[in-house]
Amino acid sequence: MFQDNLSKRIEINPKIMFGKPVIKGTRIPVEIILRKLSQNISIDKILQDYPHLTSKDIQAALEYAAESVHGEEVHLLRAVKWIMKFLIDESVEKPIVD
Repeated sequence: MFQDNLSKRIEINPKIMFGKPVIKGTRIPVEIILRKLSQNISIDKILQDYPHLTSKDIQAALEYAAESVHGEEVHLLRAVKWIMKFLIDESVEKPIVD
């Protein structure tokens, strides 16, 4: 259901908003919805300001964000592992700092 909801409601097309994820059938970027929610703007107010949106569109934007962050975790763990190895392992070449 999760991926199904995203594919029905979120679109990524290089011809629309330079390929940023948007609500399908609109030019409303997912980022705008997320920023408004982060500014404590209510869902009702967002729906009032963007009458083409539905509450399911906003839910899909949140799901998209969650999925995006979920994918980032792997990269963060790799970076932390490298930093730990860099700090502990004497064989890792350290940069020279003047």
